[in-house]
Amino acid sequence: MNDKQKLVILTGPTAVGKSKLSIELAKRIGGEIISADSMQVYKYMNIGTDKISKEKMDGVPHHLIDFLEPTEDFNVFMFQKLVKEKIAEIAARGNVPVLVGGTGFYIQAVLYDIDFTETDEDDKVRTLLEERAAKEGAHVLFEQLKQVDPESADIIHENNVKRVIRALEYYEKTGKPISEHNREQHEKVSPYDFRYFVLTDDRKTLYSRIDKRVDQMMEEGLLQEVKDLEKLNIPKTATSMQSLGYREIIGYLNGEYDLDRAVYLIKLNTRHFAKRQLTWFRREKDVIWIDKNDFNHDDELILKEMIRIYEQ
Repeated sequence: MNDKQKLVILTGPTAVGKSKLSIELAKRIGGEIISADSMQVYKYMNIGTDKISKEKMDGVPHHLIDFLEPTEDFNVFMFQKLVKEKIAEIAARGNVPVLVGGTGFYIQAVLYDIDFTETDEDDKVRTLLEERAAKEGAHVLFEQLKQVDPESADIIHENNVKRVIRALEYYEKTGKPISEHNREQHEKVSPYDFRYFVLTDDRKTLYSRIDKRVDQMMEEGLLQEVKDLEKLNIPKTATSMQSLGYREIIGYLNGEYDLDRAVYLIKLNTRHFAKRQLTWFRREKDVIWIDKNDFNHDDELILKEMIRIYEQ
């Protein structure tokens, strides 16, 4: 008899259809959903993050959505701590925690209880790197990361300055790449009895879904949402403002290019993001790939298969 805490993870690239499936899955196994999306934590950022509405939740409790001001920082340490608390609360109610979202690094941090403490005390190196990023631009730091830790450069976007700095800081302090540290941490045995599902689809279908979703976001008022956010005087360096969709619209509002170009860039960058997500999940161990093509894109068949595996 396994006495570890049960945990179900449903992830996959952006726009693959995780939200809808996760709600049905949670209903059938008595689950509550914990969001593993690093941007849906922010208030007022609903359209661009494709945040789920109360109606679509269909009565299934959702956690870690819509609780932070866009001026506040959010990082993997906070996420890990909050998720552990939520898992305990959900389990105490006799329900199953279902972790849903596409931020692979966050999922990994929870699943293997990754220890981040060894570089956290002294922030001198981080401050210097932040100053360099402000002066010389993110690209310079990203090029440096490529030199010292190509494996991390493969899965971190160069605009994700926070994570680039984190990886460089780790290297500066320890003399070894953070990708190696993550691998070592990854060898740890998970404290959970988990099922880690990665939902996927063929590239053509996925890219077409991404394009449609971006068009829909524009129709729903993404431009106005970003204009409203600008009125809140959020610093340009805030984590929330690095989010896909928002930074491209901000470029348009700053007069860097026209709106068509902004929409084109959102689609392009979202595709690149989906590709990096898949690269990340391919490197993970213990994942169960669920290819929608194997089930003729029939959600009912996919659910039955996931429940069968869950109950094993």
